[in-house]
Amino acid sequence: MKGSTYRRCSCRDPKTGKELGTSCPKRNSRNHCTYSIRQELPSREDGSRCSFARGGYSSLKAAQADLDHVRALLGLAQSDDPEGIDLIAEMLAEVSRERSPLPEVEETRRRLNAGQDLIGSLTVAEWLDRWLTGKRIRKSGLNRYETDIRIHLKPHIGNRRLDRLRVSHLSEMFADIRDTNAQILEDNTQRRAALDELATVPWKGVENRARRKAMKAAIDEMAPFRRITGPATRQHVKATLRASLNDAIGQQIITFNPAAHVEIDPARKPKALVWTDERVTKWEQTGEKPSPVMVWTPQQTGAFLDFVAEDRLYAMWHLIAFRGLRRGEACGQPWSETNLDTHSLTVSSQLVQDGWDIEASDPKTDSGYRVVALDDDTVDVLKRYRERQGRDREKWGTAWVETGHVFTQEDGSWLHPGKVTDLFERLVAASGLPPIRLHDLRHGAATLMLAAGIDIKIVSDTLGHSDTRITRDIYQSVLPHVGRSAAEATAKLVPLQRKAEAEKAALKAAKKEKAKKAAAKNAGRAKGGKAGSKAKAQAREAKRRKSKK
Repeated sequence: MKGSTYRRCSCRDPKTGKELGTSCPKRNSRNHCTYSIRQELPSREDGSRCSFARGGYSSLKAAQADLDHVRALLGLAQSDDPEGIDLIAEMLAEVSRERSPLPEVEETRRRLNAGQDLIGSLTVAEWLDRWLTGKRIRKSGLNRYETDIRIHLKPHIGNRRLDRLRVSHLSEMFADIRDTNAQILEDNTQRRAALDELATVPWKGVENRARRKAMKAAIDEMAPFRRITGPATRQHVKATLRASLNDAIGQQIITFNPAAHVEIDPARKPKALVWTDERVTKWEQTGEKPSPVMVWTPQQTGAFLDFVAEDRLYAMWHLIAFRGLRRGEACGQPWSETNLDTHSLTVSSQLVQDGWDIEASDPKTDSGYRVVALDDDTVDVLKRYRERQGRDREKWGTAWVETGHVFTQEDGSWLHPGKVTDLFERLVAASGLPPIRLHDLRHGAATLMLAAGIDIKIVSDTLGHSDTRITRDIYQSVLPHVGRSAAEATAKLVPLQRKAEAEKAALKAAKKEKAKKAAAKNAGRAKGGKAGSKAKAQAREAKRRKSKK
């Protein structure tokens, strides 16, 4: 195909405004004109001509180098590969139109052979929008992805080319997030200090009112209270980006996922702690929880269930406390999947909260689909609840909402998971017990099963975990007496010489003490015997004297 370099003068006639071209008097000057190139490209599908054109080169050498570059790119596709020829022609046409740099020959060869897009102008933001549109997951999951993309990913890396995204770019993004966190904490501290100072200024008096007005104006100018981006959120942002880039690799748009290699601070999940007597005492004194995740002892769980025995949703609290259902699973459990005759229920649906809206959904994972065995007491509780629900159905008549759910509102309609949590917190506060979250009842159920010696696999299946490691890592907050028993059993397995000697010494001392007590007892008996004989002799002598008289 034809291609050429040529000189071009951009000077214009001051009268007509047209380019002077070859008639420019300065055209033969060495540094006056610039060089341009033009390379014919394969014709379009409609038969129209297409070419690559670029100008502004300061020397013929530079222009010729780019022309050779274009020809090398055209030569990548074989003559018997019309699709490859069209792809390269389309790429060069866009590069010419967008005035973007010429792509590297070897990189283009690799992309062509791998079936990837030759035009790498797709930005991260454009890809994330395309990826999110194609996701087919539940609404709450989409909203979480959208939040990560809108708040974090687009502002920091959205304008970068997808194929040029590097690990260093992501490290910079997370460093910026940490810096923003520090600024948010500082702003929050300043605003809190200003509000505390404002609270100390009296309301009465002209000077005080003027001062309060000035302080309020200053506070209004401050940044509002904001939440920082914590470790868990940063991990989720990374996971969102990693998932999207994995899909880009699957579509052969890129070959490397930098999100899989960037290092950020790990999100350490708080360990569950049991409300021991010492922790309860400290909580009563300070009002502080030792951990965000707290678990009741069996006695505390029993006290709570006794306290809420007359609550309309007692059966729900009982079921969560003993069998570890999640909040959404309990709210969405249908009677059709609850078989009280066989002492089992099947978890196959849940109610998911999105903002304040709720929707029915399948379990989050495959392991969420499970059969949960029920004990006799739980079955009796559910039977009594079903009878009560039947009475409510008759009471409401035609106004009854038939959802088929086990746990419902008074009129049969769906329970709102958020309202269930609020009700639980009010009941816990009224009971006077140390505070736990509703989800902590699930922690407690797992702990009770493990403390009862139930196999870890059965506990994991009951809770709907995909791996027993999750059960061990999150839910195994061992109760104090279980830990103590385990410690004693472990200590007895190790024979220690000093321990044996101590036991012998203790046994010898015990025998000596026993012999000493026995000797003292015998001495007391002997003394008592002599005193008794003397008393008898005196009594006989007194009787003899009396008879003589």
